[in-house]
Amino acid sequence: MNLQVLRTPRLTEKSINQKEVANQVTFMVAPEANKIEIKAAIERLFKVTVLNVRTLNMRGKTKRVGRYSGRRQDSKKAVVTLKAGHKIEYFEGA
Repeated sequence: MNLQVLRTPRLTEKSINQKEVANQVTFMVAPEANKIEIKAAIERLFKVTVLNVRTLNMRGKTKRVGRYSGRRQDSKKAVVTLKAGHKIEYFEGA
């Protein structure tokens, strides 16, 4: 299967704290991707050892603007635990 597995890093207060405390990083991933594909993509791209991958399917929220309502897109998130001593560095804002 030829799909773009990793989309973007998830930069929230909780994910940044997990990165420092538990050596875990969070990524938004393709909804069709499974844990094996996510692990392989991260190890190949960042040259690190992955110990564990947890995934969450997040349903899009319903939003309203005046009398019009719509729905945000569904997405999938992956929390990846790295081996001790391994790090993934990415830009965390200004």
